[in-house]
Amino acid sequence: MKPDWDKLMAEYKDSASVLVADVDCTASGKSLCSEVGVKGYPSIKYGDPSALEDYKGGRDFASLKTFADGLGPSCGPANLDLCDDAKKKQIEQFTAMGADKREVEIKEKEDELTKLESDFKAFVDGLQAQYKEASDKKDAAVAEIKSGSLGLLKSVHAFEKKAKTEL
Repeated sequence: MKPDWDKLMAEYKDSASVLVADVDCTASGKSLCSEVGVKGYPSIKYGDPSALEDYKGGRDFASLKTFADGLGPSCGPANLDLCDDAKKKQIEQFTAMGADKREVEIKEKEDELTKLESDFKAFVDGLQAQYKEASDKKDAAVAEIKSGSLGLLKSVHAFEKKAKTEL
């Protein structure tokens, strides 16, 4: 993916409305990556710099380029002319809340997201434990059957079958 990403960065290096960049999340960019919610590598984010979204599309140059060609300014407080009436009303409501109330609501929503992630992780961990338990149980049962009489039974069967065909 790196060569295609580098090619895409070169395509957009002079763009006034689209920034295509990369950040090393293991070095100097670690705090930025944490701030925008990068959880795995490589991650591609897009949108309003204060509310980036995860890109879920293809990772080849053609897919990335097609997606990037559709990027540009989007609805938000800085681009109200791009918003429909419902979004404009929502922006107006958020603005009227004041900074303190917005910060409280942002924290509540982020806490909800954290809980969703935590609940999902607990669910997956539970599934993993169930899988391991069932797998171990199956492996033990298979080992018991194989170490019991199955091998000898197959050997006798093959021997008798061969003896009958030789007659």
